Amino acid sequence: MQSRMAKRLQKDLEQIQKAYADQFNVRMPNNDIKHWIVGFEGAKGTLYQEEKFELQFKFSNEYVEPIESPEVIFIGKTPEHEHIYSNGFICLSILFDEWSAALTVSSVCLSIQSMLSSATKKMKPPNDAEFVKREQQIEVQRVFYGC
Repeated sequence: MQSRMAKRLQKDLEQIQKAYADQFNVRMPNNDIKHWIVGFEGAKGTLYQEEKFELQFKFSNEYVEPIESPEVIFIGKTPEHEHIYSNGFICLSILFDEWSAALTVSSVCLSIQSMLSSATKKMKPPNDAEFVKREQQIEVQRVFYGC
């Protein structure tokens, strides 16, 4: 299973490096194929033009014909956008209930870049503070209880 997962990720990596080298920069901390950082800039002519962002992708061992999406969040500078929380969490349907095994890292990155490009004003989600606080409490419980 592990080698099939690595082959799938290698294929995704080759695709993004070949087709989108001018848009996305991929690095893997500690050479871990299951942990990617994808850097990109906001598209020209948008509210986020020339702003630099990083997405963190974490892949499970089942990322062969994945039933679930990878975990994708913004790290570092988080864009002020109505569907992106201050903690980096992204509210995008393809990362949840509309995920398809046909999606790739490239298509996820392009969808996020498109979401940013379509914004007409910079604003946080209306429930940003409550959501971030609730997620911090859940994370503390995971660490405390070893989940």
